[in-house]
Amino acid sequence: MSAVRIVASLLYPDVMSLDVTGPLQVFASANVERQRQGLPPAYQISLLANQPGPIMTSSGIQIVADQSWRDMPAEQLDTLLIPGGIGVEQQCRHTELLDWLQQSQPRLRRLGSVCSGALILAEAGLLKGRRATTHWADLEALQRYTAIQVEGDRLHTYDPGGQDGYADVFTSAGVTAGIDLALALIEADLDRPTALSVARRLVMFLRRPGGQAQFSACLSPEPSRTPRLAALLDWIPAHLGEDLSIERLAEQVNMTPRTLSRAFGRELGITPGRYVEQVRLETARALLHDAQASISTVARLCGFGHPESLRRTFQKHLSVSPQAYSARFGDPIRGLDHA
Repeated sequence: MSAVRIVASLLYPDVMSLDVTGPLQVFASANVERQRQGLPPAYQISLLANQPGPIMTSSGIQIVADQSWRDMPAEQLDTLLIPGGIGVEQQCRHTELLDWLQQSQPRLRRLGSVCSGALILAEAGLLKGRRATTHWADLEALQRYTAIQVEGDRLHTYDPGGQDGYADVFTSAGVTAGIDLALALIEADLDRPTALSVARRLVMFLRRPGGQAQFSACLSPEPSRTPRLAALLDWIPAHLGEDLSIERLAEQVNMTPRTLSRAFGRELGITPGRYVEQVRLETARALLHDAQASISTVARLCGFGHPESLRRTFQKHLSVSPQAYSARFGDPIRGLDHA
């Protein structure tokens, strides 16, 4: 590439500092990697606010804006990122900002959001008919915009502008997912080796697929109010390689299968079978971070039986194979021929 791409992030009072600095550090690190290779920088970083100068973030750290977004010609921007934070609600009422975003979108190549920043794009009407996600705590708010195709259990989404002259739209679930999004953009702009080098420098996983769930399903349920069910939830992870049919689970806690199913639905909002599958999946993900664990071993220990069953489950829920998931930083693991 020859031209330097300008990547800008919006700033506003009470923005989440990580939503701003996390993705921007990824782009800055890409420049460092290119410098090591004797190549010119690929990106120029810009910070835009209502007025230039220091902006107080929700963490108490001040970040200095280069200029007002009013003075930034949108056609000069390659990528504009809208971060989240507790100040989002006020920005959603900032009509001048919303108007500027509406006018700028057709002149941008890419428009993205991090965390609850998607709500600003939604309020500006820029996500109508688009696929989008946000932090799980803000999904209900995003779903109030009924014209948006909300994909709640994704780390990030990509919706191309197509032939309508509008920007490609990226959204991410928040905080570290914004870093995943930035790595994906660098890989698209430059190449995978550069993105991989950046991920290594930042001690990141290159790169969690966009379809990966936002957080561990095993950590989602609230503590059970039923002592027998609470005991069962503690028992399941230690017996993943065994028969965990609903009949076996019911026997373990001296309940009928029907009563157990009702207890799961009432307290966890999930069926026993689905819960077991989630625990097995999360445990498999943890084991695959170990370079000594083969696919076949993980499948056996987690109760999938055959590697093919493990593969189907990964594809269903994470949109990635166990082999691809295990290829962390390019480190090989044993037994990949079975993935």
